[in-house]
Amino acid sequence: LAVKDPTAVERANLLNMAKLSIKGLIESALSFGRTLDSDYPPLQQFFVVMEHCLKHGLKVRKSFLSYNKTIWGPLELVEKLYPEAEEIAASVRDLPGLKTPLGRARAWLRLALMQKKMADYLRCLIIQRDLLSEFYEYHALMMEEEGAVIVGLLVGLNVIDANLCVKGEDLDSQVGVIDFSVYLKSDDDIGGKERNVQIAAILDQKNYVEELNRQLNSTVSSLHARVDSLEKSNTKLIEELAIAKNNIIKLQEENHQLRSENTLILMKTQHHLEVSKVDVEAELQTYKHSRQGLDEMYSEARRQLREEAQLRQDMENELVVQVSMKHEIELAMKLLEKDIHEKQDTLIGLRQQLDEVKAINVEMYQKLQVSEDAMKEKNEIISRLEDKTNQINATMKQLEQRLQQAEKAQMEAEAEDEKLKQEYVNKSESLQNEFSQKEKQLLQLETDLKIEKEWRQTLEDDLQKEKETVSHLRTETQEIVTLKKEFLKLQEKNKQLKSTCEDQEAALQELASKLSESKLKIEDIKEANKALQGQVWLKDKEATHCKLCEKEFSLSKRKHHCRNCGEIFCNACSDNELPLPSSPKPVRVCDSCHAILIQRCSSNVP
Repeated sequence: LAVKDPTAVERANLLNMAKLSIKGLIESALSFGRTLDSDYPPLQQFFVVMEHCLKHGLKVRKSFLSYNKTIWGPLELVEKLYPEAEEIAASVRDLPGLKTPLGRARAWLRLALMQKKMADYLRCLIIQRDLLSEFYEYHALMMEEEGAVIVGLLVGLNVIDANLCVKGEDLDSQVGVIDFSVYLKSDDDIGGKERNVQIAAILDQKNYVEELNRQLNSTVSSLHARVDSLEKSNTKLIEELAIAKNNIIKLQEENHQLRSENTLILMKTQHHLEVSKVDVEAELQTYKHSRQGLDEMYSEARRQLREEAQLRQDMENELVVQVSMKHEIELAMKLLEKDIHEKQDTLIGLRQQLDEVKAINVEMYQKLQVSEDAMKEKNEIISRLEDKTNQINATMKQLEQRLQQAEKAQMEAEAEDEKLKQEYVNKSESLQNEFSQKEKQLLQLETDLKIEKEWRQTLEDDLQKEKETVSHLRTETQEIVTLKKEFLKLQEKNKQLKSTCEDQEAALQELASKLSESKLKIEDIKEANKALQGQVWLKDKEATHCKLCEKEFSLSKRKHHCRNCGEIFCNACSDNELPLPSSPKPVRVCDSCHAILIQRCSSNVP
């Protein structure tokens, strides 16, 4: 037989006990039909089971005097993670009769159940695995999945109303022992199903009314908050209105004061205006008398000024005439000097012009010779250019049209050159102009050739770019082909997965049918166990032979003991096996009572 992990077995047993205790508590509470007290036996058993679940895998914490192992440490963390749990923790610490941490933990569990928030508090605690690792081992129930399952089961306890008196109880010295007889069924429980259904309906209505009450309380609290805010705003508005009224009264008083001051200022200004009018009239009369005397003085001064201006004008005219005569004499002298100098300059310039004409004639003769040599060189250059154009025509097939135009231009230039040669004797002066035109044409041809080369280079670059794009598109097409292949493979895998999923669903259906059959067999076994209760196991010394085959037990024939009827069989006779959902392997069953067989060491084997 494969050896199981003992911690896993402990966790599974505690989980099953928690399921049974929670289920029994809910069913008994529904049948009880009212609030539960602390003396209610299923409720006490529930707290004992929860205490065992919380104690599983606790680390031993050292203290000054001894080693301490209590569940109050992790429960005390809840108030840090869940702010609403601060009231419970504070009330537990304030209880006078509690002296040990275990008593505080028991009081905390009872208060959490009364608040209907035990599942919420423990869920917050389970989420923080890093904090729980300080108190629990890695294999503890609270650190594994079974803890989450128990928290989910605790949600169902919100249906129950509990009224527990924690203050007077002696929670420090209670002994936590699980009573398994509570979870055995009786005939009265089977007969009271209809009553349980009615009580469940009543409790559902009660829970619905409680939920409505909670919602109404929340709406009432929100309305109270709104009323408080409106009252506050109303008081603020009343205060602002009173302040505004006081300001209006102050402004009215200031308006009256300003009006009285305004009337006083008007009276003063009118008095000042009257006094100023009298002063202005007196000043006007004095100004009129003084103005008459000033007008007479002004007329005499004006007459004298006119006389002096006429005398000055006469003197200035005479001066201008004398100055003009002097300037005319000076200009006549200067003109004479200029004429003499100009005649001397013209004589010198004529002599220089004669020398320049002689030099120009010599230069013109030399230029004629140089132009003839240049024409020969140009003809050679033209022949070389023709050779180069022929070579370019051979290498550039794509640019034939422009080259043909260049050849036509060259032929025209040659014809014009021949005409120029024939007319060269008669027209030496026009030769230079035509030569310059030829040079321009040659420059144009060279520029055309350069442009064509550049155009060809650009065409080659475009071709290179197109080749690169074609190669890029080819790579993309190859990638698309590979993607299509991968897509087909994925489709095939999807079909295979669908087929496996259908097979697994069929297997699950078969397992469900087998499980239902095994549950029916387990119920039959339980009924047989009830009938066979009270029988006593045989001692190992007395059990020496198998009951069915009557052969002696040995190493090959091991003992298998029925826990209900007390009979002992060998492993060859006990072949009946039954699959259980809690165990991975099937379990051996008794032939007579169909109870689970337990393997025992034989008396001959140590």
